[in-house]
This record gives sequence, structure tokens and C-alpha cells, in this order.
Amino acid sequence: MKKLSFFEKYLTLWVMLCIGAGIGMGEAMPDLAFKLDSLSIYRVSIPIAICLFFMMYPIMVKIDFAEVLKAAKTPKAVGLTLFINWIIKPFSMFFIAWFFLGYLFKDFIPGTEILKNGEEVELWRSYISGAILLGIAPCTAMVLMWGYLARGNDGLTLVMVAINSLAMLVLYAPLGGFLLGVNSMTIPWQTILFSVAVYVALPLVTGYFTRKAIIKFKGLNWFNDKFIHWLTPVSIIALLTTLVLLFSFKGEIIVNNPLTILWISIPLFIQTLFIFCLGYFLLARVLKLSYRDAAPSALIGSSNHFEVAIATSAMLFGLSSGAALATVVGVLIEVPLMLMLVSVCKRTPHLFKGSYDQE
Repeated sequence: MKKLSFFEKYLTLWVMLCIGAGIGMGEAMPDLAFKLDSLSIYRVSIPIAICLFFMMYPIMVKIDFAEVLKAAKTPKAVGLTLFINWIIKPFSMFFIAWFFLGYLFKDFIPGTEILKNGEEVELWRSYISGAILLGIAPCTAMVLMWGYLARGNDGLTLVMVAINSLAMLVLYAPLGGFLLGVNSMTIPWQTILFSVAVYVALPLVTGYFTRKAIIKFKGLNWFNDKFIHWLTPVSIIALLTTLVLLFSFKGEIIVNNPLTILWISIPLFIQTLFIFCLGYFLLARVLKLSYRDAAPSALIGSSNHFEVAIATSAMLFGLSSGAALATVVGVLIEVPLMLMLVSVCKRTPHLFKGSYDQE
């Protein structure tokens, strides 16, 4: 097993500091945060897109595409991801959100709001809608980072990201329409396509040709010993910069709604843990997956594509709606929680065959 880099060793600390710095920046310089947030194409933030490119590029460069072809022939791992993301996760999110926000915490969430279509709804219903939108949007970018940190099979992660991206184009609107009770749910096609192109396709193509050129002219040893060594901190630095930007954009919302954020975060937290435990500790072991396949399969089911969820909530209910706030809370808890789950994975490879320290 490779030793953790300085950045990886203290990553949780850096994440918490960057979240605090982002919230502070949003409060101290709201105009700057607003201007940066407004730089977007199809509701995909350009500053975030640049950061995510540099987060994904070093991961893509390291992928041996022969492994991608092998991973595509791993039906059990791919099937597990599809089953969790599209059969279990949307419905478990609905029931968990309804139980906590519509039953246990209902009395703590008084008030109503007027949606952009003029309809007046209770706030707790709006928060459930936002949770549902998170539950039906599987992650197609950040999960590459989580799989990489967990030392999973990067080739398999890439294959699953591609399949989930295609599945989301087909299933996102019908599932959302059914669970939200929206007869004609607006799906942000441009947001989904553009985000997949920028976050996955662009770094993938760039990484593939970079790897091919460097190995051709400098050799595989130089690529592994020199180039990768220089590139390793780039992903972590890009992740931390992304966090500062994300939380600066939403800092005012977070500071102004502390208790509401607490109520919303509890079902989101429980949903994420439930999906991870189901995929990692139960189904992956039943299917007898190797550790390098089990870890990314569980992590991709646990994380969400928050930009698509935020864009959809804004289009359906309005940017200032309770649903939009709930999707922002998804951003708030996801990174620290996913880092915790990555840590769980790295501590438990012995539960599976083919753990990374045996290869």
C-alpha cells in the first residue's frame, strides 16, 4: 500500500478549513461570490467546472485504458451500481425524507412558501422535494475522486460514471415526475450534458492523449516516477478550491438557516449511510466482488450530482425555494461524509478478496 501524501493524510482537516473559508468569504465578500456564481453556462458554474477539470484530469491520466475494457466486462459491479442508483436509492430517499421532514420534524418546520408557479405549499413539503431531486441524481464526477482516494478500480469507476450518465438522461425525468407528483417535470438536459462533457469527457480525452504521448516519448517508468509524482497534489488542491467556491456561493444561505439546515441534513445523512452500507457491507459481499470493485460501486451509489439537483429545483420551484435550499444542504454534508466513507473503505479491505495491499 502506498503511503498517504501530506494532503491526503490531513484531508479532512483541509476540507473543514475550506468549508469555513468559503462560508466566511461568502459573508465577507457577497458581491464577489455572486459574480463568480453568475459565471455559468446552462447553470454549470464556470469556476467550478475549471476546478473539477483539474480534479479529474490527474485521475484520468493515471487510468490504464486496458483496465477500462476489462472493467466493462464486469457485469456484477455495474449491475450493483445500476440497481442501487435506480431501484433502491430514489425510493429510500423519498421514504426517509418523508419520515423525518414530514413526520418527526414537521412541527419544527412551520410556514409556507409561494412557488414560482404561484402555488402555495408547506415548507416541509418543499424540503422533501429537494431531497428527492438529490436522490435521483447519481454522481457522475466527484465519485471519481472518492474512488481514487479509496484506491478502487478507476477503470470500473469510469465505466459506471458513463453508464449512470446515460441512465440519468433516460430515467431522471420519469422518476422525478413520479416521486414529486409533477405531471410534466422539466429536466435540465443542457445541464446534464454540459456537466458530463466538462467534468468527465474533457479530462478523459485530455488524460488519455497525455498518457499516450508521455509514455511514447519518455517511457512508462518516467511517467510513473516523475510525471505522476508532480501531478498527485493537483487533484486535492482542486478539490479544496472547489469547496471554497461552493461554500462562498451558498455561505449566506447556510448562515441564515442553521436550524433548517440541521433538520434537512439528518435524513440526507441517514440516506447516504444506508445506501453505502447496503452496497458495501451487504450486496458487494453477497456478489463476492473484490475490494477494488466493491469500494467504487458503493461510493457511486452514496454520492449525488448536486449541480443537476440544484438546477432542477431552481427550474421547477424557484431559486429561493425550500427545495433549492435542500439541494444546497446536500452539497454541505456530502464532501465530509463521503471522505468519512472513503476512510471506512480503506480500513476494511480485508472484508473482500483482492484488497489493494495484496496486489
